[in-house]
Amino acid sequence: MHRDSHGGGGVINGGDTQWMTAGSGLLHIEAPPESLVMSGGLFHGLQLWVNLPKRDKMMAPRYQDIDGGQVKLLTSADGGALLRLIAGDLDGNKGPGITHTPITMLHLSVNPGAEVTLPWRADFNALAYGLAGRGTAGAEGRPFRTGQAVVFGSGDSLTIRADESQESRSPNFEVVLLGGEPIREPMRHYGPFVMNTHAELAQAFEDFQAGRLGTVPAEES
Repeated sequence: MHRDSHGGGGVINGGDTQWMTAGSGLLHIEAPPESLVMSGGLFHGLQLWVNLPKRDKMMAPRYQDIDGGQVKLLTSADGGALLRLIAGDLDGNKGPGITHTPITMLHLSVNPGAEVTLPWRADFNALAYGLAGRGTAGAEGRPFRTGQAVVFGSGDSLTIRADESQESRSPNFEVVLLGGEPIREPMRHYGPFVMNTHAELAQAFEDFQAGRLGTVPAEES
């Protein structure tokens, strides 16, 4: 469950994405729903920070609730992989996530033994993160698995292959693939603040301490 000081909020269910643009600053909290706390069990979440270019650092905050049913569903040519396009463009297809830094983000489910090669913008960097299972990345077949990341070199395509044998807890190789246009600007960070200079960080921290980032609304009973 997410709530923030700009009025955004929602509940992440399986396959959902919450996309928050902090911009000029906001406070936010996340907590598991009471029903999940009572029932117990495991859930797997991934948090990604996307840097904003200097010109957009102080834009108005924004919140997007992307239901799992809204993502663009694609398949590889042989049907061996399911692609969920969350944000950005891929081979003429567009995901629902609205970003200010040009990026592409998708979730791949690759069947055991299957391989998928995707077109990729040559001016984008790219990395893959293993959510579950094991396989290889690149034409040279560099191995990686759950909890490991692979950084791709230059080129206009990306290849992911799933091993023939997968872990018992996951029938497929689950991978988050993402990349974007490098900003190439100075970056300074302290705690949850990411700015371009130490002076801007000091101002952001002062704004937080002075309460200028607002307050998170009380939860309705």
